[in-house]
Amino acid sequence: MQNKHIHHYNGYAVKPSAHRLPDGSFSSNLLLERADSVRTEGRYQFYSLDYFPNEEQALQHSARWARRWVDTRG
Repeated sequence: MQNKHIHHYNGYAVKPSAHRLPDGSFSSNLLLERADSVRTEGRYQFYSLDYFPNEEQALQHSARWARRWVDTRG
């Protein structure tokens, strides 16, 4: 699936994603990449941040979670 939800926030590329689980719910996932670092050194992946009944809620949660994570890391 192509990720159309990529955006940039405070020096990071924010790539939220959602994965459908067997029970029909969605796991919210996230990939963050620092714009000013070597790809592997500035890459952070988070899986199953939380679970939601639909894909849009999972994507929104990942995006909000990313902003909080970036803001607290400075």
